[in-house]
Amino acid sequence: MEKSEYTINIVGAGISGLVAALVLEKEGYSTTIYEATDRAGGRVKTDIYEGFQLDHGFQVLLDAYPMAKKYLDMDSLALQKFLPGAVIFKDGKNKTLGDPLRNVSLLIPTLLANIGTVSDKFKILKLNNELKAMSLEQIFASKETSTLTYLKDRGFSDDIISSFFKPFFSGIFLEPNLETSCRMFQFVYKMFGEGLAVLPKAGIGAIAEQLASKLKRSNIILNTPVERVLEGKLVLADGKELPSHYTIIATDASHLTGDLIMETVTWKRCETFYFTTPKRIIPRPLIGLIADKDALINNLFFHTSLEMANRGEGELLSVTLVKEHQLSDKDVLDRVVQELEQYCGITELTFLKRYQIKKALPQLTNLQYSMTPQQTQWSPSIYLAGDHHLYGSLNAAMTTGEMAAKAILEHMKTTS
Repeated sequence: MEKSEYTINIVGAGISGLVAALVLEKEGYSTTIYEATDRAGGRVKTDIYEGFQLDHGFQVLLDAYPMAKKYLDMDSLALQKFLPGAVIFKDGKNKTLGDPLRNVSLLIPTLLANIGTVSDKFKILKLNNELKAMSLEQIFASKETSTLTYLKDRGFSDDIISSFFKPFFSGIFLEPNLETSCRMFQFVYKMFGEGLAVLPKAGIGAIAEQLASKLKRSNIILNTPVERVLEGKLVLADGKELPSHYTIIATDASHLTGDLIMETVTWKRCETFYFTTPKRIIPRPLIGLIADKDALINNLFFHTSLEMANRGEGELLSVTLVKEHQLSDKDVLDRVVQELEQYCGITELTFLKRYQIKKALPQLTNLQYSMTPQQTQWSPSIYLAGDHHLYGSLNAAMTTGEMAAKAILEHMKTTS
């Protein structure tokens, strides 16, 4: 068959689906991407609301991600850099903890922070050096425990764990108890050590928009949910059947594969509230962490401490919750407002919008760094992609998209 004769469908226009299409296009193939929502991006989207850009949940890109370097044009994203540290709110005070080796302005505040012991500081240096020397493949082949067990086994004090590691990594893992695999902790920690947390000037959704804009042969069909993916065809929600030589399911496939039994993905959820305020109490681009064990809020960030493509009146504040609760819509908003005043001294808030993200990150064990193209093949014509096959990360999403596309290309070679 000629390349133009192949029908290649991709279910889901998230990051993995977009990368898969790019890989196939590079080899001269065309794809059709079916997306259930009104735009590409999956979990990586940005809204414009009241003049501000609001990401779907507080998200950052780690610029050290190998796959981000491979597939993204970093310069055109106009990446805005976070400082390598955090402001920790505890016991009615706020203290800044950071990496003075990468930003000297954090030296004095970090020395004065009085968080953790002197021994903790040396253990952090030792951890930095060890992870710097390890490859990503070695990290994902290491013994797997929970992050909390890993930190305790390394001798970190309860103070540094509760004051820094828990609030900081809970906001990344989207669970409050550091039950996430230590492989994920080591991976993220290494990426922070080798680069910076950044945000595109136009918001996190600019990543998906850039990938989609690179597609020249592919067609993204929006607002078109797929009901079933079967051998040689897919069935849309309206009952229409479409032929398919190859299909990549670049989303949670557990409800799509009909009689082919697939393990259901368990998802972590979170909530993000956006407010405007007259002033920001954290003037520089540092994440704020609330280290009180009774607090519902995990982290906060003043987005207007970075340059933004879309900025309304006042300062933009996001607040993220990762703990489960049974509060009503009104009560949880009241609780967030009360905690911002209680722990951070933030008042005069104007509520903008709340995002309840039910599928924020996959909950996984036995994390693997990569997979072979063959491991993405589910059946003769169906291939799987998405970060839930490896670990919850943009890097993993891109990896699986690439591997699924390569699997199809390899299959074509063997059958031609």
